Amino acid sequence: MHIAEGILQPEILLAGSVLGFSGVAYGLKKMAVEEVPKIAMISCVLFVSSLVHVPVGLTNVHLILNGLAGLLLGWAVVPAIGLALLLQAILFQFGGLTTLGVNIVVMASPAIVVYYMFKYFSYMGNGFFYSVLTFSSGFLAILLGALLLSFTLMSANESFITIAQLSFGAYLPVMIIEGVITMFIMNFLKKVKPELINLSTKDTLNAE
Repeated sequence: MHIAEGILQPEILLAGSVLGFSGVAYGLKKMAVEEVPKIAMISCVLFVSSLVHVPVGLTNVHLILNGLAGLLLGWAVVPAIGLALLLQAILFQFGGLTTLGVNIVVMASPAIVVYYMFKYFSYMGNGFFYSVLTFSSGFLAILLGALLLSFTLMSANESFITIAQLSFGAYLPVMIIEGVITMFIMNFLKKVKPELINLSTKDTLNAE
């Protein structure tokens, strides 16, 4: 889900930078000092997960894990994703520095959406409903990210419509895979390490 240099118009880059870096600043403001090790660990996972590419048709896809990161970090997911994307751009030329803000928006916005969805609905039950909720979080994060990516590409140039459609289609299997991964990890953490789940949702989980 990286948009490379030289594709987007300056106004899109500017808007993405304003939104993306504003989100990073807000995430840093909301970040609890005691959660820094967890945030650093998840940022490393996000960085490493993007290095394993699987060919799908004419393109390659990889795990994103933004939904899982959003559930675990809340707003702190934005600087975590920003750091991972920055390192990927510098070390491996995935994406770019001018497109960093746009790429942060594409990946972090869905993470925030599923964080709030999880926060406000996880109290409704455990077991099967909890599994459905966490699977939906992983699935929806990739779906929204793919839609944002496609919309951004189509906004840049009409000639990118076909590329946007192919990119969206390539991520359909990733949506299911990430939903399953998110469901299993969240169920596992809830049983053995509930303190790793975001502080804003911890009381809700313990109350079940």
